[in-house]
Amino acid sequence: MSLVRLNIRGISYSQTQNGAYALILSELDGDRKLPIVIGAFEAQSIAIALEKEIKPPRPLTHDLFKNFADRFDIVVKQVIIHKLVDGVFYSSVICERDGIEEIIDARTSDAIALALRFFAPIFTYKNILDQAGIYLKQQQENEFDDIADLEPLDIENGEMSTSELTSSEQSFDNFSISDLHKMLDKAVVDEDYEKAAKVRDEISKRE
Repeated sequence: MSLVRLNIRGISYSQTQNGAYALILSELDGDRKLPIVIGAFEAQSIAIALEKEIKPPRPLTHDLFKNFADRFDIVVKQVIIHKLVDGVFYSSVICERDGIEEIIDARTSDAIALALRFFAPIFTYKNILDQAGIYLKQQQENEFDDIADLEPLDIENGEMSTSELTSSEQSFDNFSISDLHKMLDKAVVDEDYEKAAKVRDEISKRE
């Protein structure tokens, strides 16, 4: 299976559900986007890695992993989003130490947060992008020229200042596949990428 390289296009967050974020990945040589629902902590960690000016006074978990890896000469070479099952993306972190390569299973949000800190490329397989990728219109593309602003960190403590993660899951049980496709189109038009990702994942589970 052929690999497709991805770039981070932006982070979108729900205006109605606390703690719900969508990480938008974009194929390097194409127009498809891959929205992945992630938690608030991982969204903050990714945003901090993208915004070089932000420096927490104490290392976040992903920074700690980077410091640990540097101390023991471990390098993250690449991240591969290798599987999509029931709306859940599975990723592998490809590491190397002393010329020996190791593959470590990881949540996709953690894997991408680490890839940014190691300047490692991010890939997925073409069949996953065929299954879960979506197209955005040009005006929607412009929304991601800059990474979306996230709630600020509590700089003194290096902790999240956002509210507790209490997002309520929307049930799609009563919707047909046709209804879900219409809902997906509307969510993309409304730029509600977090909802678009969830609807797409529900369609993926049924098909």
